[in-house]
Amino acid sequence: MVCKRYKGIVSNKYMTQDELKTLVGQAALAYVTPGEIVGVGTGSTVNKFIAALAGMKARVRGAVSSSEASTALLREAGIAVLPAHEAGELAVYIDGADEIDGRGCMIKGGGAALTREKIVAAQARRFICIADASKRVDVLGAFPLPVEVIPMAGARIARQFAALGGQATLRLKGGAPLVTDNGQHILDVRGLSITDPLALETEVNQWPGVVTVGIFARQRASVCLLGTEAGVQTLHFD
Repeated sequence: MVCKRYKGIVSNKYMTQDELKTLVGQAALAYVTPGEIVGVGTGSTVNKFIAALAGMKARVRGAVSSSEASTALLREAGIAVLPAHEAGELAVYIDGADEIDGRGCMIKGGGAALTREKIVAAQARRFICIADASKRVDVLGAFPLPVEVIPMAGARIARQFAALGGQATLRLKGGAPLVTDNGQHILDVRGLSITDPLALETEVNQWPGVVTVGIFARQRASVCLLGTEAGVQTLHFD
């Protein structure tokens, strides 16, 4: 891994988390190739990227979006949203992370869009992660691991996580189970120390009823634009 400061964006003042998200959202424009379709993720940091992308909307063919929320923002910005099956291979997918480790493996799904995020990430040649410095960790797992599940399998999957030392709880919204864009539920798993992200991702993906586990090891980041008080650092992963 090579780490360097992003040229041209340096600040000597204390910046809020929101300001750091704005910086990395703007920095991500450097990875958008004019004339191509860009993959766009979901979340508060990606919202900053969408706002920045609006300034060059005439130079991109459009976007493939990972959620209904991002689709709405892209269209409000005047950016065409294409169905994934019509876009073909994407040069880049730009998205945030709830955690990212030193190998570029991530936990994602805090916004409940992990399944579509993984689909679009798999369609792109490079994953550009944009995040503030608080998301950088040595070992994944402090952030609860989201797992999208078919509802009838939720209780059994929770027991399987318990056997691994994790505590899975059903994510609620307004007192009722949260329903994803795909019509499924989310389990949030606490108490895991994910030292081998690829192995755990591979195992959990085999459990009947799991739609997607929020470990992104197979679709890990190629680059992370990390917002720090010194500016934006660019982390490259082999």
